[in-house]
Amino acid sequence: MKLSIVMPCLNEEDTLAICIKKVLDFLQLNSIDGEVVVADNGSTDASVKIALQNGARVVPVAGKGYGAALQGGITAANGDYIIMGDADDSYNFSDLMPFIEKLNDGYDLVMGNRFKGGIKKGAMPFLHRYLGNPVLSFVGRLFFKSSIGDFHCGLRAFTKEAFEKMELKSTGMEFASEMVVKATMFDMKITEVPTTLSPDGRNRPPHLNTWHDGWRHLRFLLLFAPNWLLLLPGFFLFAVGIVLGTILMLTPIKIGTTTFDIHTLLYMMVFAIVGCQLLILFVIVKNFAMSSKIFPEKNPNQNKWIYNIKLEKGIAIGMFIFCAGFIISVHNYLNWSAVNFGNLDPSTTMKQVIPSAFCLSLGIQLIVGCFVNTLVKKN
Repeated sequence: MKLSIVMPCLNEEDTLAICIKKVLDFLQLNSIDGEVVVADNGSTDASVKIALQNGARVVPVAGKGYGAALQGGITAANGDYIIMGDADDSYNFSDLMPFIEKLNDGYDLVMGNRFKGGIKKGAMPFLHRYLGNPVLSFVGRLFFKSSIGDFHCGLRAFTKEAFEKMELKSTGMEFASEMVVKATMFDMKITEVPTTLSPDGRNRPPHLNTWHDGWRHLRFLLLFAPNWLLLLPGFFLFAVGIVLGTILMLTPIKIGTTTFDIHTLLYMMVFAIVGCQLLILFVIVKNFAMSSKIFPEKNPNQNKWIYNIKLEKGIAIGMFIFCAGFIISVHNYLNWSAVNFGNLDPSTTMKQVIPSAFCLSLGIQLIVGCFVNTLVKKN
């Protein structure tokens, strides 16, 4: 079979029949061997009956969620080419040839772009049109160097082979983002075609939850981009904390009438500790991703040094830093005992106490982090 059009369905009795009719008319008009697959996600209305009466094949999907329904329907589809689209009559199923032509040209994923094709009045909420979609699409392009302008268009086409290679896992609305991200990571051929968006024809609110689903999309993008979530912030905090902290240990910093001294030093050491934690987490996350093959590495040798971090070397460095902090602490204790454990000058003493506490904390972090990293690599 050439083409399968897959529609996720959860109580879509108002619009399902017209969507199926548009697809079947399109297939007949263009002499395409195809099918309509309705991935039913537990409808309690007449959706299943309507789908069968109108010539669609119904695939029951037990797992809940937009992504789960689509995965079930696509997996059961018989076509070499797959086009997925919502069953709310918001997408134009009568004009699918641009998608098919691009697949015929050798593209693996063809995305619809509603902003290029036209969004009719009332078809997309203000927040989605001017904040949610543009911002999340920008983040996706920035994090993954993707050229896609509309990450969340529900009308898209791809080959069955590409779908199987992507091994998509998301069960919710973030399924849309995962597909683009995985296709980009696998260096698949991706393009866009303009498509229109009309107001949906349902008499009920949409399943989409603006803030909840928007957060799920953003969360997914962040989790799949540890460089942006962990590496860059970690390096920035650690570098700023160490550089400014070292200067403050030697001398206060004066800017105009403002003096930065031991209180700022404390914050800088906290910056450095948090930065170190983020960097350790980055190494652990990257090792886990590389070991379990959660997502592909475009250049496996680029992060090879992370996988080759040795437990013994990490423990040795951590012990050295911890011992340095311990020695400074002993020195501080002796200074305190010299005045019979009385009051000390904070401006002098804290410049020794804070670095010693920092070294003790940093040393323990490195030792524990190396042990966890080794467990992750073995698994």
